Amino acid sequence: MIVAQARSPVFYRDYLVPDTVSGRFDMIVLHLVLALRRIRQLQPQANLPALGQQIFDRFCRDMDDNFREMGIGDLTVPKEMKRVAEAFYGRAGVYETALNANDETGLATALARNVFGVEAVSSGPRRLAAYMDRAARKLESQNPFAGKVEFPEPAEVPDQSQGNNCG
Repeated sequence: MIVAQARSPVFYRDYLVPDTVSGRFDMIVLHLVLALRRIRQLQPQANLPALGQQIFDRFCRDMDDNFREMGIGDLTVPKEMKRVAEAFYGRAGVYETALNANDETGLATALARNVFGVEAVSSGPRRLAAYMDRAARKLESQNPFAGKVEFPEPAEVPDQSQGNNCG
């Protein structure tokens, strides 16, 4: 569900997320962060409950498999996996901090830097921040332990550059 949502063409066509390996990776990380955040909300006494750990482990296996499919050699894969882990934890920390503080500007700034590779916040990062906020709120009404999560439809989040700031 995380990967399927991250692959939604709307992100790449309308939000202008770069349709690159890095852009797709960032969209998977973004949705993984949202799902794991919800799991932690339901079980706050554990840092990463069993379900969350299983999902994260699956993410790591998929990344490892993808590196190998891309032709990265056995000796280089561990170095790449270390970069994946650093990227994930760095992004997770800043995204969760901004979401918990209801700081959409801080979230948009982090998304501009991490997803779009720019310092200036434009409509793409602002819209993606609004999407993340909407997704976090939608996930709050769901129980991922039931085996399914539903993310909002990204096309339904208004483009902030067109003067429509509701969302």
